[in-house]
Amino acid sequence: MCGKLGKIYWIMLDSNSKIWLERQFKNSVRFDESMSKHTSLRVGGPAQVFVAPESPEKLLKLIKWCGQKELPYTVFGNGTNLLVKDSGIRGVVIVLTRCLNKITQNGTDNNGVIVTALAGARLQALCAFAIENGLEGMNFALGIPGTVGGGIIMNAGTAHGTMESVLDSIEILLPTGKNKILSKDNLCFEYRKLSWNMGKEDVYKSRSIILSGCFCLHHSDPQADPQKLKQEADEILKTRKKKQPAGLPNAGCFFKNPSSGKTAGQLIEMAGLKGKSTGGAKISSKHANFILNTGSASASDILTLMELVQKKVLNMFNIELETEIKIVGD
Repeated sequence: MCGKLGKIYWIMLDSNSKIWLERQFKNSVRFDESMSKHTSLRVGGPAQVFVAPESPEKLLKLIKWCGQKELPYTVFGNGTNLLVKDSGIRGVVIVLTRCLNKITQNGTDNNGVIVTALAGARLQALCAFAIENGLEGMNFALGIPGTVGGGIIMNAGTAHGTMESVLDSIEILLPTGKNKILSKDNLCFEYRKLSWNMGKEDVYKSRSIILSGCFCLHHSDPQADPQKLKQEADEILKTRKKKQPAGLPNAGCFFKNPSSGKTAGQLIEMAGLKGKSTGGAKISSKHANFILNTGSASASDILTLMELVQKKVLNMFNIELETEIKIVGD
């Protein structure tokens, strides 16, 4: 059953469901929680139920409970690279940053050193872990916000590389409660996108959750030299800071770059939209592929500006810009 709240219909939670959630998760569960508190764009309507499980066991229990109750769930990390609509999110928002945040080195194989990072760990923490242990391979991700799980599902990358180049396998949690490890042979990488093959279990794909990724890294040359890697990291970060805006809420690059020719930022600038504003949303004057919240933006402002960009670039250059960020909500 659904009940109306604003312009969307909430799924009705009976009193026993709320009691169960509060007993299981105590201060880690909230109802009608504003997602503007949990996204880098600082916009977004309420989550009907917001839960940050404290352990993998609690996460598993929550996923099984959602299945039994036939409740939809949406998985979050740090809230970067996404836009939550003003109407909010029905069902349960599950945040992984508390229960899945460990990073460990698991020895070596014939290809290199294997490092396992849980999905809720910060991507920058994984980069720092690699540097501290003298391991090459992760510096391409320096400056990319968000979590390891988000980086995996987006096949995050920069001009220096992508997740595809280092990811060896992933572990996923099916809605049935079963864990499954998928090797790289079962992973399908595209530009800013990852999907996977599970054979007969593909029916569960849309509701599966990435638990962790195994990364194949390599000792630096000279062997295990963290200082060399740190110097390289400092140069990469310095270059990124020169090119990208800082100081105002944003979600990173908003649009995917076309497969050839000009970048999305160059096309937006050529369309004369650099610095364009709608309500509290503004296209950065420093990098045109960034949409900023100047302090009073709503998700609707950002979506209106997004549509303006897409329409003008299509009309001028016959190129359809796709969003790199994920748009969620009802």
